[in-house]
Amino acid sequence: MAQNMLGKIRSYQTRFSEKEKKIAGYILENPEKIIHSTISEVADDLHVAEATVFRFCKHIGYKGYQAMKIALASEIMTPAQQVYEEINESDDEKTIAEKIFKSNIRTLENTYQLLDGEAFRKAVELLSQAKNIYFYGIGGSSVIAMDAVHKFYRCGKQAFAFTDAHFQLMSASQLDKNDVAVILSHSGTNRDTLRILKTASDNGARTIGITGFPKSPISQNVDVALHTSSEETEYRSEALASRIGQLSLIDALYVNVLIANKDIAKQSLEKIRQAISETRL
Repeated sequence: MAQNMLGKIRSYQTRFSEKEKKIAGYILENPEKIIHSTISEVADDLHVAEATVFRFCKHIGYKGYQAMKIALASEIMTPAQQVYEEINESDDEKTIAEKIFKSNIRTLENTYQLLDGEAFRKAVELLSQAKNIYFYGIGGSSVIAMDAVHKFYRCGKQAFAFTDAHFQLMSASQLDKNDVAVILSHSGTNRDTLRILKTASDNGARTIGITGFPKSPISQNVDVALHTSSEETEYRSEALASRIGQLSLIDALYVNVLIANKDIAKQSLEKIRQAISETRL
């Protein structure tokens, strides 16, 4: 998949430090200038250290300034049209639908670009070896947790999710080293979710976090962190858009665990199909 560097920078905006926001704004406003400038020239224009520019490039997933320039040059020199568009009150129904679909596609592309292969492999390994899997999420994330349970039952795993925050905390207090807790939180800062994470960790459970912010408390305190990317518009919050990325990460984890446990999964699927077919008689 082609790198979408400018889209990645936009999606990271709320996660940048003040200096990083300054560099990001400069790149977004002057992409053509960047590909013809050295790191020293950019640092001088912004009155920051070269090391700051270099760290920015690393933060958004490149080995250094030169690698970022190559990706940027490849992007702006192609005829691909930028699909980042705000929804306007004057838009008709189909136009609004088109912009929502494009936003969802962009969320998936940017989330995939953020995917750390090693972290994802570790997450699959933890889930494959777990005796029980608990999915935790507050508010909108609780819907994602329930969807995850629906999927993981199909691969022969004991999976659980609770919509009530108190039930979630109670279940977290009963986990042990054989269990995995998957923590879903776009912001990664929800107080109730953090308490659930701490309780699960204190009881020996392994933890996987799916958040939109790599530097958030949840991301920094789980065993494995996976990240989503999304952009906010006037009519659609960043958290709402991030659900598409969360669902896709859950789908990818599920299919990998299904393959890793194919014999047990086959038996589980047969039992589910039989049970469902009997209810239709």
